[in-house]
Amino acid sequence: MSKTEKLREKINEIIRAEESWEAVGQTPMPRVTDLRNWDFRLMKTYRPFYAPFCDLCCLCNFGKCDLTQDRKGACGIDMATQQARMILIACLMGAAAHGAHGRHLIEHLIEKHGEDYPLVLGDQVNVEAPIIRTVLGLKPQTLGDLRKAVEYVEREFIHLVAATHTGQEGSNLDYESKAFHCGMLDHVALEACDLAQITGFNYPTSVVETPLVELGWGTIDRTKPVILLVGHNAAAANSMTDYLRKNNLLDQVELAGICCTALDATRYNAGAKVVGPLAQQRFFLKTGLADVIVTDEQCVLTDIPALAGETGAALIAWSDKICYGLDNVTEKETDEIVKMIVAGEKKQVLVLDSDKAAEVAVKVALALAPARKKFILSPAQAVEIAGRCREKCEKCHQNCANLLPVGTAVSRAGEGDLEPLAKLFRKCVGCGKCEEVCDFNLPILKLMAAAASAEKYKVRVGRGPIHDVEIRKVGSPIVLGTIPGVVLFAGCSNYPDIGDVAWMAEELARRKYIVCLSGCAAMAAGMYKDAEGRTIYEKYPPSFDAGGVLNVGSCVSNAHVVGAAIKIANIFANLPSRANYELIADYILNRVGACAVVWGPYSQKALAIGTGAIRWGIPLLLGPHGAKYRRLFMSKKEYDDWTVIDGRTEQLVDTREPTPEHMAIVVETRERALLTIIKLCMRRNDTAPGRAIKLHQYISVYKEHLGTLPDDLQNFVRTERDAPLVYKKEVLAYLNEVGWQPKPTLSLPTIIGTYETKVPVSATVK
Repeated sequence: MSKTEKLREKINEIIRAEESWEAVGQTPMPRVTDLRNWDFRLMKTYRPFYAPFCDLCCLCNFGKCDLTQDRKGACGIDMATQQARMILIACLMGAAAHGAHGRHLIEHLIEKHGEDYPLVLGDQVNVEAPIIRTVLGLKPQTLGDLRKAVEYVEREFIHLVAATHTGQEGSNLDYESKAFHCGMLDHVALEACDLAQITGFNYPTSVVETPLVELGWGTIDRTKPVILLVGHNAAAANSMTDYLRKNNLLDQVELAGICCTALDATRYNAGAKVVGPLAQQRFFLKTGLADVIVTDEQCVLTDIPALAGETGAALIAWSDKICYGLDNVTEKETDEIVKMIVAGEKKQVLVLDSDKAAEVAVKVALALAPARKKFILSPAQAVEIAGRCREKCEKCHQNCANLLPVGTAVSRAGEGDLEPLAKLFRKCVGCGKCEEVCDFNLPILKLMAAAASAEKYKVRVGRGPIHDVEIRKVGSPIVLGTIPGVVLFAGCSNYPDIGDVAWMAEELARRKYIVCLSGCAAMAAGMYKDAEGRTIYEKYPPSFDAGGVLNVGSCVSNAHVVGAAIKIANIFANLPSRANYELIADYILNRVGACAVVWGPYSQKALAIGTGAIRWGIPLLLGPHGAKYRRLFMSKKEYDDWTVIDGRTEQLVDTREPTPEHMAIVVETRERALLTIIKLCMRRNDTAPGRAIKLHQYISVYKEHLGTLPDDLQNFVRTERDAPLVYKKEVLAYLNEVGWQPKPTLSLPTIIGTYETKVPVSATVK
């Protein structure tokens, strides 16, 4: 038996290949290079474009090496390859964070329930793990099967990390292919993680209309003991809820959170409060409202011990990812730890047991809260303090990451006008650089909080997977284009303005796009009200249907939106997904009008998620700070090769239409983002009525914000039937003016067959 045959035998054993739910496809548990040809085919049309954040390579002791002006490093690496290597490193950091999170939760839940504990997602979800099915070829049935998925991720990781060492890979395209592989692994980890917590914690599933829960600082009842959860792993938060329920304390303690732990805590306990996205972390911590701060992992401020010390709050860290140099008291008895903290002997401790940390947190909060004085600066106090500002130095806004007019706003506050500070609060990312440079030591973040902290909002509890029945209903209109697109707002809160996400989500929902949100984006979308005081979650239905607005859950729930695209291919189009990555990704690329948006990118996790989406054939739009990721995937529009195979005739056809136009692009304004999202949802498979609907949206938005017809309209009109009825006369006149010629239309376009692959073109037709 050859090595290849032995490996395949081992894989068949892991994925239980003998199970007959589908035949095993071409790439079960793909290795680093198994999907390389697919990646290279994507990059043939969408070439990497690099914008170096740093011109040097400082990774080994040969350097540092200047790579500008076509110079090479001492090891021979060039600028493009170095940029691609840094992107792979960043993707590995992000995917490792998700993978380790998943590994911890799966082990934690296996310890509680056993590895044979069945995955139960309700009667509306039969395709339980579309990503794991497609990538691994495994149909997970138990928590133990999810452990297999994470072990596969870990096995691939070591090869990818090794490739970043000096003297390894020498091609930027191969580094990008490895980054795609990392992104795909990230999605496997995301899905495994969320499925584990859905089934292990009994989170909502097979439910469309999940409860609305409270969001915003104004919802926090400061008269109660307040426990603040920060991070992404809700294991301790859910243990706190269990302890509070068991001891009839649920109404006596305020359980609130920042970032994804908060969202996941509400999936377990609808009475938990969501303070806001990660950008508000420093703001809230500085208020001192929290009696106990409990940190877990990912996107947690590294100076929380100092912030907790300033306000007199207790701090309990329970994850091995974040230990803060604290004393490990895990082996001590619970009451001994509580006594130690309450007495002030050690007010900040490491407890590497989520259940014990939860009980300690509740007991400490109950003991400390009565003696603490919790208040937020009043507007009058803010005006008095702001009066010390001399503005002329301008250091605060010169050091602002978003160049916000901080000094002017503080100066106006000193004159009694707090409105400019309140507006800044919606744009501030809470880095605190303004305070660091202030010569007058003004507590600028507290001043902003005083101006804007009393708001109360609503956010819908994360619903988890998209149901199979919903896919059957919308599969056809999405593929034909009559539902114009599915848009996922994911990622972090490094926004130009926190109101942008809500604005874009509403613009798309009222134009009948399906809008999905997750993580900080889901929170930000809820932090805006219309004139009647309603948030977007109160205005639009929560179903996966035209005009629906869904909160799928925390960061790890992003997997369900990619999963929905896979389900469209698998359930609606009846394509076999089992270990058929290329077949499914090709279908999504050419027929599913989906787009991912990371409007406030800051973390490596968001880069990993976005890079994974691109490999699935889902274009990625990034907000202004996305340029700092260093790399885009852009086409040259009409000048590129847009040849595909007609699946019915198996003949090459030059479609001459750039759809999707790009696979990763940065835009600077929300208006330009809206236009770009609409274009990125166009697909070659659109029927004439479907394309007319999409073009109607494109033209109407373009006219509304730029006042004319789009100057690239000729790229997306294939025949006169594509021209939307309302604008038909105007569009045809424009097309005639620019010398437009009709383009071929296809009902089964595919790039399978345009590159070397084991997947036959016939497999794309069912």
